[in-house]
Amino acid sequence: MRHRRRRGKLNITLMHQRAMGRNLVASLFEYGEIKTTLAKAKAFRPFAEKLITMARKGNIEKAKGTPEGTAAHLHQIRQVAALMPHKPAVRRLFREVAPAVGDRPGGYTRILRFAHGRLGDNAPQALLMLVDKPQDAEAVAAEAASGEA
Repeated sequence: MRHRRRRGKLNITLMHQRAMGRNLVASLFEYGEIKTTLAKAKAFRPFAEKLITMARKGNIEKAKGTPEGTAAHLHQIRQVAALMPHKPAVRRLFREVAPAVGDRPGGYTRILRFAHGRLGDNAPQALLMLVDKPQDAEAVAAEAASGEA
């Protein structure tokens, strides 16, 4: 039975679901968008949103500048790392993705459907992307320098 289960099984085992979800979300944070099937995008979107919310809360606490805020920030990093043990993705999440969403209360991702299915099995395709894409640090520095001049 599916009592209070929101997402489907995707026809794979629980361990495979967790591993695939971690990999998809890590790629989302690394590249800003991923092309996948519609079912996978719908299944793992809440996981990505939850991680972004946790990172955003940690960054808000760190901005307070108090020792308690720093400890709360570290706690959030550890919580996210426990759910997604991909260090470069966690680093990018806290340094680039969370500051990019700013004060947005939710809805950090969007799903765009493609008009055609995948070649071969005609599976519906979708693009899972971050709404506020983080810019590269070099691009931000160049933009700031050009604005000051």
